[in-house]
Amino acid sequence: MSLKTILAAAAFALAVAPAWAETIKIGVTPGPHAEILEQVKPIAHAKGLDIEIVEFSDYVVPNAALDSGELDANSFQHEPYLVNEIDKRGYKISKVANTVTFPIGIYSKKIKAIGELRDGATVGIPNDPTNGGRVLLLLQSAGLITLADGVGLKPSVADITGNPKKLEIIELDAAQLPRSLDDTDISAINTNYAVEAGLDPSRDAILREAADSPYANIIAVQTARKDEPWVKTLVESYHTDTVKQFLADRFKGAVIAGW
Repeated sequence: MSLKTILAAAAFALAVAPAWAETIKIGVTPGPHAEILEQVKPIAHAKGLDIEIVEFSDYVVPNAALDSGELDANSFQHEPYLVNEIDKRGYKISKVANTVTFPIGIYSKKIKAIGELRDGATVGIPNDPTNGGRVLLLLQSAGLITLADGVGLKPSVADITGNPKKLEIIELDAAQLPRSLDDTDISAINTNYAVEAGLDPSRDAILREAADSPYANIIAVQTARKDEPWVKTLVESYHTDTVKQFLADRFKGAVIAGW
């Protein structure tokens, strides 16, 4: 290669590479959220933003870490969950963008169809108010229970007014629900934990939320920082056709773009 060619290549590299790079830490849960951000990283890097992904095994710590400043952002939760956490814990955290939708599914090792559910069956649901509530709404949509009028998006087990099959509802930490399948008749599992456990949400779930679920996932940051330039860069890097194509190719409809 000639010196002229080498110099030309170097000049091109300098022209397309960012002159500076700001590094941010983003909290995620393992599985799809982490995988998606790996696709966002090179897009953001080209815009001068380096992303360090920090994985958490539960839903509580990522918001606490963001509120305390250990993280710059997180991407793991839907908006109703964040609103509930803010109400409960007083976090100064705000949504800045929608990301993806994970239709929650019900799985079983004992039955192949929801209509096979026996009287007195055990049902595992997440023990947090928003995800537990969305499962109760899903069970109601299948005619398995009836909920009190006006419960909105966060019904609790106490709001069940009809339970003709006398289902036994067991509330468990969301991360433990895949393991509960050996003991329950059915369990409702968030998509990220289902994928991590080797389940295929589009094939293995015997009941799933509709694609137009109100539980779109979000990027959240400290409220005081939501207008900082890097936030706009992060959102623009996520909301790309490249990321949409990755979702389609990798998750086959189990994870859907929410923007």
